[in-house]
Amino acid sequence: MIAAKQHGAARIPEEKQRNVAELAEKLGRMSSAVLSDYRGLTVEQLETLRAALRGAGIDYVVVKNTLARRASEQAGLAELQGQLVGPTALAIGYDDLSAPARLLIEYARANRRPDMVRGGIAEGRALNAAEVRQLAELPSREVLMAQLLGVLEAPMAQLAGLLEAPVRDLVGLLEAKQAEAA
Repeated sequence: MIAAKQHGAARIPEEKQRNVAELAEKLGRMSSAVLSDYRGLTVEQLETLRAALRGAGIDYVVVKNTLARRASEQAGLAELQGQLVGPTALAIGYDDLSAPARLLIEYARANRRPDMVRGGIAEGRALNAAEVRQLAELPSREVLMAQLLGVLEAPMAQLAGLLEAPVRDLVGLLEAKQAEAA
């Protein structure tokens, strides 16, 4: 019986180390993360939130602050440590910088939880709740790419129109002369 308890006790630190390493790896490759307070959410609401975030390629993990502190230290994100107070869940995004903030802010508004988002980190910089809201208002990567494409395409379309105008005018002039001669 004592051996079983010791064996179980020895397994817990190893499991915690694995959890810290896994979280540190996620934090190391993230583009941004948002810290939220999940208190007051039902299990069903948490599952709905997780599913929405997962659909956007965002991990949502409930973390113990001591383990999150160790993981953030391993990932070189000491700025995150000051925000790890109280019950904490992290929405970790890897591609779109604004996606975790945008989705959590939308969820908080829809569920009347204005205090749900506590802060975050983007590109190694700690963000307070107001800055996370600003980040949420940034357009998605796809929208930004489309806007950039539009900006790049407009001058080319204008140039094509300018180059085409003399030919179009010449054709119009020749058609008018032909109609006049007929």
